Amino acid sequence: MPQAQTDNPGFCGAKTFKVTVAIPTYNRGDFLRQTLAGIVAQQFPRDHFEVLVIDNNSTDHTRAVVGEFQDAQPAPRYIHEPQQGLDYARNRAIAEARGEILVFGDDDILVQPDWLAQIAVPLMADHERRIGAVGGEVIPVFPDGLPDWVREWHAPLGFRRDTGPLEPRHSPMGANLAFPKWVFSQLGAFHTALDRAAGNYFSGGDSEMIRRIRHAGLEVWFSAAAAVKHQMPASRTTFRYASRHAFDSARSRVIDRAGQPGAHSYLAGRFLANLAKVGGFSVVALLNAVIFRPGEAKKALVRAWRSCGYLYQIPRSFFGKV
Repeated sequence: MPQAQTDNPGFCGAKTFKVTVAIPTYNRGDFLRQTLAGIVAQQFPRDHFEVLVIDNNSTDHTRAVVGEFQDAQPAPRYIHEPQQGLDYARNRAIAEARGEILVFGDDDILVQPDWLAQIAVPLMADHERRIGAVGGEVIPVFPDGLPDWVREWHAPLGFRRDTGPLEPRHSPMGANLAFPKWVFSQLGAFHTALDRAAGNYFSGGDSEMIRRIRHAGLEVWFSAAAAVKHQMPASRTTFRYASRHAFDSARSRVIDRAGQPGAHSYLAGRFLANLAKVGGFSVVALLNAVIFRPGEAKKALVRAWRSCGYLYQIPRSFFGKV
């Protein structure tokens, strides 16, 4: 885990808090401003939570945006993390946090005034240390509109309508996810090989952590009331984004699975299955293009690109490459 450092000269000797809200960010200054405005307005005791902004080498006006909230209570604490990658930023937040509970949010979420209470209370009441994580609902919103051909891939999680444990087949999203800090002392930090960084759309660090938590015999909960709106601009509804995201998501799944028991036989089977899928989805895309159904053609091509991600990464993982 990175050694704790800070860009705030008043850090030494600082008090501890009940909750630390950590927002990793990279070049999303305008979205970050909206996120911070909601967080500093939370209906939560002012002296019981802190806000960290982990700037992962932004080149935009991110630092200036954080400075706009210097008179808020609590004022966000700006921290620069030079090692590129979402999970490096998350691990830096763990090292810096003064809270007993860490709540991670994306830099483009919109929150209700009771969000922090709704996601933190289950952990604050867990005196027996049975709960290893609590995820909140994530509702995608599209300020620039939503093309029909990507609609099926964007929906709320909808795991349950109340607050309580999740079934093993369900995993919450890293955009809205809380942990007791002792979990990281017990199980370690986030796996940085699954990192999303500038230039790729890798994912899986949060899912891998959830799997570790469950393997340790701890429960993973979901709170429908701790909902956030996740902003999806036009740049995230293009064919270029969808296909690259599908390709890199498949790669990150392979990297994650490669470290588990029985990986070689499982991945060999996945390789053969996806070899067939590439051909099948390509044919479907071509047929839809011929009959002038461009949306269906794009969906088939995105699925083909996901299979290509498996085909690219599986041989590399056999030889220990990322």
